[in-house]
Amino acid sequence: MNAFKLLCLASALVAPASALARPLTADDIARLESVSAMDVAPDGTHIAFTTLSRPDVTQGEADGKARHQLKVMSAAGNARAFLPEEVNATSVTFSPDGQTIAFIWAKDKEKPAVWGIPVDGGAQRKLAEIADSAVKSFVFSADSSTLYMLAGAAPDTQRKAEKDSGFDAVVYEEELRFNRLFAAKWGDTVDAEPREITIPGYVSAIKLASDGRFAVIAGAPTPLIDDAYTSKRISLFDPAKGEIIRTIETPGKIGDFEISPDNTHIALIAAVDEHDPAATTLHLVDVATGLTRALNAGAPEAAVDAEWMADGRLAVAIHQGTQSLLRFYTGNGNMAQEIDPGDLIITALDSGGNRLAVKADTPDHPSELYLLNYQSFDRWTTHNPWLSEIDFGAQRSYTYTATDGQQIEGILIEPVGGIPAGGAPTIMDVHGGPESHESNGWLTAYSMPGQVAAGEGYAVFLPNYRGSTGYGVDFAKQHQARYTDPEFRDIVDAKAALVADGITDPARTGITGGSYGGYASAWGATALSQEFAASVMFVGISDQISKFGTTDIPNEMHLVHALKWPWEDWQGMLNVSPIYHVDKADTPLLIMHGDSDPRVSPTQSYELYRNIKVRKPDLPLRLVLFPGEGHGNRRAASRYDYNLRMMRWFDTYLKSGNRRAPLPPSRPALPVSVSGATD
Repeated sequence: MNAFKLLCLASALVAPASALARPLTADDIARLESVSAMDVAPDGTHIAFTTLSRPDVTQGEADGKARHQLKVMSAAGNARAFLPEEVNATSVTFSPDGQTIAFIWAKDKEKPAVWGIPVDGGAQRKLAEIADSAVKSFVFSADSSTLYMLAGAAPDTQRKAEKDSGFDAVVYEEELRFNRLFAAKWGDTVDAEPREITIPGYVSAIKLASDGRFAVIAGAPTPLIDDAYTSKRISLFDPAKGEIIRTIETPGKIGDFEISPDNTHIALIAAVDEHDPAATTLHLVDVATGLTRALNAGAPEAAVDAEWMADGRLAVAIHQGTQSLLRFYTGNGNMAQEIDPGDLIITALDSGGNRLAVKADTPDHPSELYLLNYQSFDRWTTHNPWLSEIDFGAQRSYTYTATDGQQIEGILIEPVGGIPAGGAPTIMDVHGGPESHESNGWLTAYSMPGQVAAGEGYAVFLPNYRGSTGYGVDFAKQHQARYTDPEFRDIVDAKAALVADGITDPARTGITGGSYGGYASAWGATALSQEFAASVMFVGISDQISKFGTTDIPNEMHLVHALKWPWEDWQGMLNVSPIYHVDKADTPLLIMHGDSDPRVSPTQSYELYRNIKVRKPDLPLRLVLFPGEGHGNRRAASRYDYNLRMMRWFDTYLKSGNRRAPLPPSRPALPVSVSGATD
């Protein structure tokens, strides 16, 4: 071997880790694993959590939905699987005595029931069940002797007989099915006859006071999703008598609620009025009187989760713009302390004793489990260790000034290797809602290009446009009765700012998003077509008039978005519909939709497709439907397929800058098995 070859070999052996890095791919997204739920033992000695993953269809695993595996740990890094892989455990909860970890599982073809496993090891066993229905959630009594279970409605034998005979007509929004509440004793045997407790309306959650005197239930008048959004309330409930003690008359949407250790207060995250787009304000409810006091009203932030500590303090996860913090209140609602978690985006809390666990993600990894250690956080879990091999694009918060002077914030992901001269091809990734927001954490998913796009040379910008949460109620209301402007103008202003800063190539800017982000993508491909070289629209809105007539949330649309009914301004609603602006369309558009979406009917995608197809026959256009999927894809194969199609569309039209490039093949290269296939 000559000296030159020896020198090359030596250089390779000592090459820095960065030289061995590789970009993130769609195949990587398909195998991601993250922490999904957690529960801390009452004495804080153990933490039970579940990991979320899906079948890795890229490696030949059979298609399926989310899988949850139960793990338990008592110290950082010592997590161990507690159940066989086939046990898909959800709703993981410690019994009050800390001796049992309970969970919901459907064994084989049985209905979901409550199962448990001893903390000190052993086999799982069934704790309680409802013979004729699935258990949806459960709570323990304080003495661990009783399990209260929310279950589905009793079987309708007449309806089943009709369906078995071929009479399978569906009566829309009439044949509603209400949950039932049961109390089951548990011990060495399964209670064969759980006691049914009468509950009002459609109860979706229940939590018990530690002294057993009352429960707090969350319920709406009906199971309709519109009622769940706009009419859900919490009530104090006497489970012994089956009677409502008091309903807490909050005026709008509600989120998380927690009972204080001394049972005198309820922490409630809720809206401030019926027009508030989201439950982001922290309230303290006096159990004795029902009086409610907002603790952070008007603050430019969003409360996302709350948890009482054993010493009576209230821990709250707060999102302020693109960052998060941990805040503590005293038991009477005075702010006591704030802790900056650095680059962690805290999304959930749980406590046992005075030990606080948090679920958090960062720009470098999805959700992991951390423990509060005085003023800092110790990382307890590490999933996806292979992420250390990935070369990530630089990610940071980015603020710009909109046309009218409003400051708008978002997250910028730069291309791996940096920004080229003349700017990078840029994808605007627009979140849904719009009552949600993007934080500076993990921002890559099957429908979010994120770091996969960065690895292919794209910049990605995720704008928290007007209507977003995380900046206070006033900011979230700025889009109301003003569909598309200023909210979508904020996206165009983001492009202008990124171009001015040399980040974005103005001729190669694209747009994507789902739901309301899909609406933005449709608007970007029609009314704002001159701004966007390619668009990928997912479960999006194209016609605000027909959307009202086909959605399952018409009242929510009226209360927190439009502030008017369509018939009060037919032309105005048409003006903010992408189908009305097809004459301006010059953007290659890929439309994707689940064919069973109840929130945004797939007919919205059909409408836009047909209008463009007829009026702009030469424009690159494709409509892809995912059978059985709803408002977002749940199956592993549908998610992987989506990711491939999205990136291929941008590669074809955005990266090239050629708006008239030929359509890519109708199907991407998919990892399918042809064994057993016949000609």
